[in-house]
Amino acid sequence: MDVHKNARLTPAGRVELVRAVLEGATVPQVAEAFRTTPKTVRKWVRRFEAAGEAGLLDRSSAPHRKAGRTPQELIDRGVALRRDHRLHHAEVAAQVGVAPSTMSRWLRRAGLGKLPRPDADEPARRYERQAAGELVHLDIKKLARFQEVGHRITGTRKGQKKAHVGYDLVHVAIDDYSRAAYVEVLPNEQAVTAVGFLRRALHWFEQHGVHVLRIMTDNGSCYVSKAFAAELRRAGARHLRTRPFTPKTNGKAERFIGTLAREWAYGRPYPNSATRNAVLPCWLDHYNGVRPHSALGRSPPMTRLPNRDNVVRIHS
Repeated sequence: MDVHKNARLTPAGRVELVRAVLEGATVPQVAEAFRTTPKTVRKWVRRFEAAGEAGLLDRSSAPHRKAGRTPQELIDRGVALRRDHRLHHAEVAAQVGVAPSTMSRWLRRAGLGKLPRPDADEPARRYERQAAGELVHLDIKKLARFQEVGHRITGTRKGQKKAHVGYDLVHVAIDDYSRAAYVEVLPNEQAVTAVGFLRRALHWFEQHGVHVLRIMTDNGSCYVSKAFAAELRRAGARHLRTRPFTPKTNGKAERFIGTLAREWAYGRPYPNSATRNAVLPCWLDHYNGVRPHSALGRSPPMTRLPNRDNVVRIHS
Protein backbone atom coordinates (compact mmCIF):
# COMPACT_ATOMS: atom_id res chain seq x y z
CA MET A 1 0.00 0.00 0.00
CA ASP A 2 1.29 3.48 -0.90
CA VAL A 3 1.40 5.73 2.20
CA HIS A 4 2.04 9.48 2.13
CA LYS A 5 5.39 10.31 3.70
CA ASN A 6 3.70 12.68 6.19
CA ALA A 7 0.80 10.39 7.08
CA ARG A 8 0.31 9.93 10.84
CA LEU A 9 -0.33 6.22 10.83
CA THR A 10 2.69 4.92 9.00
CA PRO A 11 4.34 1.92 10.74
CA ALA A 12 6.49 4.39 12.66
CA GLY A 13 3.41 6.42 13.63
CA ARG A 14 1.67 3.28 14.84
CA VAL A 15 4.59 2.57 17.14
CA GLU A 16 4.14 6.05 18.68
CA LEU A 17 0.39 5.46 18.96
CA VAL A 18 0.83 2.17 20.83
CA ARG A 19 3.57 3.64 23.04
CA ALA A 20 1.22 6.48 24.05
CA VAL A 21 -1.44 3.97 25.14
CA LEU A 22 1.08 1.83 27.03
CA GLU A 23 2.43 4.92 28.82
CA GLY A 24 -1.02 5.64 30.28
CA ALA A 25 -2.93 7.80 27.82
CA THR A 26 -6.55 6.86 27.28
CA VAL A 27 -7.74 5.49 23.96
CA PRO A 28 -9.94 8.55 23.20
CA GLN A 29 -7.03 10.89 23.97
CA VAL A 30 -4.68 8.98 21.64
CA ALA A 31 -7.34 8.80 18.93
CA GLU A 32 -7.80 12.59 19.08
CA ALA A 33 -4.05 13.22 19.07
CA PHE A 34 -3.46 11.01 16.03
CA ARG A 35 -6.65 12.16 14.26
CA THR A 36 -8.14 8.68 14.04
CA THR A 37 -10.91 6.69 15.75
CA PRO A 38 -10.79 4.79 19.06
CA LYS A 39 -11.57 1.62 17.09
CA THR A 40 -8.40 2.06 15.04
CA VAL A 41 -6.33 2.72 18.16
CA ARG A 42 -7.59 -0.50 19.77
CA LYS A 43 -6.85 -2.42 16.55
CA TRP A 44 -3.18 -1.44 16.53
CA VAL A 45 -2.78 -2.02 20.27
CA ARG A 46 -4.32 -5.47 19.85
CA ARG A 47 -1.98 -6.34 16.96
CA PHE A 48 1.04 -5.07 18.88
CA GLU A 49 0.18 -7.26 21.85
CA ALA A 50 -0.18 -10.28 19.56
CA ALA A 51 2.94 -9.90 17.37
CA GLY A 52 5.03 -6.97 18.58
CA GLU A 53 6.16 -4.31 16.10
CA ALA A 54 5.75 -6.82 13.22
CA GLY A 55 2.00 -6.63 13.87
CA LEU A 56 2.05 -2.93 13.05
CA LEU A 57 3.07 -3.52 9.41
CA ASP A 58 0.56 -3.43 6.57
CA ARG A 59 -1.09 -6.71 5.68
CA SER A 60 -2.27 -7.94 2.31
CA SER A 61 -5.85 -7.03 1.53
CA ALA A 62 -6.43 -10.44 -0.05
CA PRO A 63 -8.70 -12.69 1.98
CA HIS A 64 -7.06 -15.55 3.83
CA ARG A 65 -9.52 -17.99 2.34
CA LYS A 66 -11.39 -17.96 -0.96
CA ALA A 67 -14.51 -19.99 -1.59
CA GLY A 68 -13.94 -22.52 -4.39
CA ARG A 69 -10.20 -21.86 -4.62
CA THR A 70 -8.36 -24.66 -6.43
CA PRO A 71 -6.12 -26.73 -4.16
CA GLN A 72 -2.42 -26.16 -4.87
CA GLU A 73 -1.93 -29.92 -5.15
CA LEU A 74 -4.22 -29.98 -8.20
CA ILE A 75 -2.29 -27.17 -9.86
CA ASP A 76 1.03 -28.92 -9.18
CA ARG A 77 -0.32 -32.13 -10.70
CA GLY A 78 -1.34 -30.36 -13.91
CA VAL A 79 2.02 -28.59 -14.20
CA ALA A 80 3.86 -31.88 -13.67
CA LEU A 81 1.84 -33.62 -16.40
CA ARG A 82 2.64 -30.82 -18.84
CA ARG A 83 6.33 -30.66 -17.97
CA ASP A 84 7.12 -34.37 -17.67
CA HIS A 85 4.85 -35.84 -20.37
CA ARG A 86 4.54 -32.85 -22.73
CA LEU A 87 0.75 -33.21 -22.98
CA HIS A 88 -1.57 -30.73 -24.68
CA HIS A 89 -3.20 -28.40 -22.17
CA ALA A 90 -6.67 -29.76 -23.01
CA GLU A 91 -5.50 -33.30 -22.31
CA VAL A 92 -3.95 -32.20 -19.02
CA ALA A 93 -7.22 -30.46 -18.11
CA ALA A 94 -9.18 -33.65 -18.81
CA GLN A 95 -6.91 -35.70 -16.55
CA VAL A 96 -6.95 -33.15 -13.75
CA GLY A 97 -10.66 -32.45 -14.06
CA VAL A 98 -10.77 -28.72 -14.79
CA ALA A 99 -11.73 -26.55 -17.75
CA PRO A 100 -9.13 -26.23 -20.53
CA SER A 101 -9.13 -22.43 -20.12
CA THR A 102 -8.33 -22.83 -16.42
CA MET A 103 -5.51 -25.23 -17.16
CA SER A 104 -4.16 -22.91 -19.85
CA ARG A 105 -4.04 -20.09 -17.28
CA TRP A 106 -2.20 -22.26 -14.74
CA LEU A 107 0.36 -23.34 -17.32
CA ARG A 108 1.04 -19.76 -18.44
CA ARG A 109 1.68 -18.75 -14.83
CA ALA A 110 4.11 -21.68 -14.52
CA GLY A 111 5.97 -20.65 -17.69
CA LEU A 112 4.69 -23.67 -19.63
CA GLY A 113 2.20 -21.92 -21.88
CA LYS A 114 4.40 -22.92 -24.82
CA LEU A 115 6.42 -26.07 -24.59
CA PRO A 116 10.12 -25.74 -25.41
CA ARG A 117 11.54 -27.86 -28.19
CA PRO A 118 12.56 -31.32 -26.95
CA ASP A 119 16.23 -30.58 -27.58
CA ALA A 120 16.17 -27.01 -26.21
CA ASP A 121 17.93 -28.05 -23.01
CA GLU A 122 20.34 -30.40 -24.77
CA PRO A 123 23.90 -29.24 -24.04
CA ALA A 124 25.96 -27.99 -26.94
CA ARG A 125 28.17 -30.73 -28.32
CA ARG A 126 31.28 -29.07 -29.64
CA TYR A 127 33.88 -31.12 -31.41
CA GLU A 128 36.90 -30.61 -33.60
CA ARG A 129 38.84 -33.12 -35.66
CA GLN A 130 42.48 -33.65 -34.87
CA ALA A 131 43.93 -32.97 -38.33
CA ALA A 132 43.07 -31.23 -41.57
CA GLY A 133 41.18 -33.47 -43.98
CA GLU A 134 39.66 -35.79 -41.40
CA LEU A 135 36.28 -34.18 -42.11
CA VAL A 136 35.14 -31.61 -44.66
CA HIS A 137 31.63 -30.11 -44.46
CA LEU A 138 29.70 -29.34 -47.65
CA ASP A 139 26.59 -27.17 -47.96
CA ILE A 140 24.78 -24.84 -50.36
CA LYS A 141 23.49 -21.29 -49.85
CA LYS A 142 20.90 -19.83 -52.23
CA LEU A 143 21.30 -16.12 -53.02
CA ALA A 144 18.95 -14.12 -55.23
CA ARG A 145 20.45 -12.39 -58.23
CA PHE A 146 19.76 -8.66 -58.46
CA GLN A 147 20.30 -5.73 -60.79
CA GLU A 148 20.40 -2.93 -58.20
CA VAL A 149 21.13 -2.41 -54.53
CA GLY A 150 18.73 -4.56 -52.53
CA HIS A 151 16.49 -3.95 -49.55
CA ARG A 152 18.97 -5.56 -47.12
CA ILE A 153 21.19 -2.53 -47.69
CA THR A 154 18.64 0.26 -48.31
CA GLY A 155 16.17 -0.98 -45.68
CA THR A 156 13.18 -0.60 -48.03
CA ARG A 157 11.75 -2.23 -51.14
CA LYS A 158 10.18 1.03 -52.33
CA GLY A 159 11.07 1.88 -55.92
CA GLN A 160 12.92 -1.37 -56.55
CA LYS A 161 12.43 -3.50 -59.63
CA LYS A 162 10.41 -6.63 -59.01
CA ALA A 163 11.63 -8.59 -62.03
CA HIS A 164 12.77 -12.07 -61.00
CA VAL A 165 16.28 -12.73 -62.25
CA GLY A 166 16.89 -16.12 -60.63
CA TYR A 167 19.29 -17.39 -57.99
CA ASP A 168 22.97 -18.07 -57.51
CA LEU A 169 23.84 -21.26 -55.65
CA VAL A 170 26.87 -20.81 -53.42
CA HIS A 171 28.53 -24.19 -52.84
CA VAL A 172 30.85 -24.26 -49.82
CA ALA A 173 33.36 -26.77 -48.46
CA ILE A 174 34.96 -26.12 -45.06
CA ASP A 175 37.54 -28.21 -43.26
CA ASP A 176 36.49 -29.16 -39.74
CA TYR A 177 39.96 -28.81 -38.17
CA SER A 178 41.38 -25.75 -39.91
CA ARG A 179 38.16 -23.97 -40.99
CA ALA A 180 39.80 -23.40 -44.36
CA ALA A 181 37.08 -22.93 -46.95
CA TYR A 182 36.62 -23.47 -50.68
CA VAL A 183 33.65 -21.72 -52.31
CA GLU A 184 32.14 -21.48 -55.78
CA VAL A 185 29.08 -19.65 -57.11
CA LEU A 186 27.29 -22.07 -59.45
CA PRO A 187 24.03 -21.88 -61.43
CA ASN A 188 22.21 -24.79 -59.75
CA GLU A 189 22.39 -27.58 -57.16
CA GLN A 190 21.97 -30.54 -59.46
CA ALA A 191 23.95 -33.74 -58.95
CA VAL A 192 26.35 -33.12 -61.84
CA THR A 193 27.07 -29.62 -60.50
CA ALA A 194 27.66 -30.88 -56.96
CA VAL A 195 29.98 -33.61 -58.27
CA GLY A 196 32.02 -31.07 -60.20
CA PHE A 197 32.28 -28.85 -57.15
CA LEU A 198 33.36 -31.80 -54.99
CA ARG A 199 36.10 -32.74 -57.46
CA ARG A 200 37.48 -29.21 -57.56
CA ALA A 201 37.23 -28.79 -53.77
CA LEU A 202 39.18 -32.01 -53.17
CA HIS A 203 41.81 -30.83 -55.65
CA TRP A 204 42.08 -27.48 -53.84
CA PHE A 205 42.65 -29.19 -50.50
CA GLU A 206 45.24 -31.52 -52.08
CA GLN A 207 47.15 -28.46 -53.31
CA HIS A 208 47.39 -27.45 -49.65
CA GLY A 209 48.69 -30.84 -48.57
CA VAL A 210 45.33 -32.05 -47.27
CA HIS A 211 43.95 -35.50 -48.12
CA VAL A 212 40.23 -35.54 -47.37
CA LEU A 213 39.01 -38.69 -45.59
CA ARG A 214 35.38 -37.85 -44.85
CA ILE A 215 32.74 -35.62 -46.41
CA MET A 216 29.69 -34.50 -44.42
CA THR A 217 26.56 -33.22 -46.17
CA ASP A 218 22.86 -32.91 -45.52
CA ASN A 219 20.35 -35.13 -47.31
CA GLY A 220 19.86 -32.92 -50.33
CA SER A 221 19.05 -34.69 -53.59
CA CYS A 222 22.40 -33.82 -55.17
CA TYR A 223 24.29 -35.32 -52.23
CA VAL A 224 22.35 -38.59 -52.12
CA SER A 225 22.69 -39.16 -55.87
CA LYS A 226 24.56 -42.12 -57.35
CA ALA A 227 26.92 -39.77 -59.20
CA PHE A 228 27.97 -38.10 -55.94
CA ALA A 229 28.52 -41.47 -54.27
CA ALA A 230 30.62 -42.64 -57.21
CA GLU A 231 32.83 -39.54 -57.00
CA LEU A 232 33.37 -40.16 -53.29
CA ARG A 233 34.39 -43.75 -53.97
CA ARG A 234 36.82 -42.57 -56.63
CA ALA A 235 38.35 -40.13 -54.14
CA GLY A 236 38.44 -42.72 -51.36
CA ALA A 237 36.40 -40.52 -49.02
CA ARG A 238 33.66 -41.71 -46.69
CA HIS A 239 30.26 -40.01 -46.88
CA LEU A 240 28.63 -38.87 -43.62
CA ARG A 241 25.08 -37.47 -43.66
CA THR A 242 23.39 -35.26 -41.10
CA ARG A 243 20.32 -36.37 -39.22
CA PRO A 244 17.09 -35.23 -40.94
CA PHE A 245 15.86 -31.79 -39.80
CA THR A 246 19.01 -31.32 -37.69
CA PRO A 247 21.16 -28.65 -39.40
CA LYS A 248 23.33 -28.25 -36.29
CA THR A 249 24.91 -31.62 -37.14
CA ASN A 250 26.60 -29.78 -40.00
CA GLY A 251 27.15 -26.77 -37.78
CA LYS A 252 30.53 -25.63 -39.06
CA ALA A 253 29.17 -25.27 -42.58
CA GLU A 254 26.10 -23.43 -41.26
CA ARG A 255 28.30 -21.13 -39.21
CA PHE A 256 30.60 -20.40 -42.14
CA ILE A 257 27.63 -19.64 -44.40
CA GLY A 258 26.45 -17.13 -41.80
CA THR A 259 29.85 -15.43 -41.89
CA LEU A 260 29.90 -15.59 -45.69
CA ALA A 261 26.49 -13.95 -45.97
CA ARG A 262 27.19 -11.26 -43.37
CA GLU A 263 30.68 -10.24 -44.48
CA TRP A 264 30.57 -10.89 -48.21
CA ALA A 265 27.06 -11.27 -49.65
CA TYR A 266 25.45 -8.47 -47.60
CA GLY A 267 28.58 -6.73 -46.39
CA ARG A 268 28.50 -3.84 -48.86
CA PRO A 269 26.03 -2.21 -51.33
CA TYR A 270 26.89 -4.05 -54.56
CA PRO A 271 25.32 -2.51 -57.67
CA ASN A 272 24.36 -5.99 -58.91
CA SER A 273 24.90 -9.66 -58.15
CA ALA A 274 27.59 -10.04 -60.82
CA THR A 275 29.76 -7.52 -58.97
CA ARG A 276 29.06 -9.33 -55.70
CA ASN A 277 30.22 -12.62 -57.18
CA ALA A 278 33.36 -11.03 -58.60
CA VAL A 279 34.38 -9.90 -55.10
CA LEU A 280 34.11 -13.41 -53.64
CA PRO A 281 37.68 -14.59 -54.48
CA CYS A 282 39.23 -11.59 -52.72
CA TRP A 283 37.03 -12.02 -49.66
CA LEU A 284 37.79 -15.73 -49.52
CA ASP A 285 41.55 -15.13 -49.71
CA HIS A 286 41.15 -12.69 -46.83
CA TYR A 287 39.08 -15.18 -44.82
CA ASN A 288 41.52 -18.05 -45.32
CA GLY A 289 44.79 -16.19 -45.01
CA VAL A 290 44.27 -12.99 -43.01
CA ARG A 291 41.02 -12.83 -41.06
CA PRO A 292 41.48 -13.95 -37.40
CA HIS A 293 39.24 -16.84 -36.39
CA SER A 294 38.01 -16.94 -32.78
CA ALA A 295 37.99 -20.75 -32.68
CA LEU A 296 41.65 -20.84 -33.77
CA GLY A 297 43.08 -18.53 -31.15
CA ARG A 298 42.60 -15.48 -33.42
CA SER A 299 44.70 -17.07 -36.18
CA PRO A 300 43.51 -17.44 -39.80
CA PRO A 301 42.58 -20.91 -41.12
CA MET A 302 45.63 -21.21 -43.37
CA THR A 303 47.90 -21.45 -40.32
CA ARG A 304 46.51 -24.95 -39.69
CA LEU A 305 47.12 -26.31 -43.19
CA PRO A 306 50.30 -28.25 -44.09
CA ASN A 307 51.04 -26.04 -47.12
CA ARG A 308 50.04 -22.82 -45.41
CA ASP A 309 51.95 -20.57 -47.80
CA ASN A 310 50.49 -22.10 -50.96
CA VAL A 311 47.51 -19.79 -51.32
CA VAL A 312 45.45 -20.74 -54.37
CA ARG A 313 42.84 -18.24 -55.48
CA ILE A 314 39.27 -19.52 -55.72
CA HIS A 315 37.55 -18.98 -59.05
CA SER A 316 33.77 -18.86 -59.12
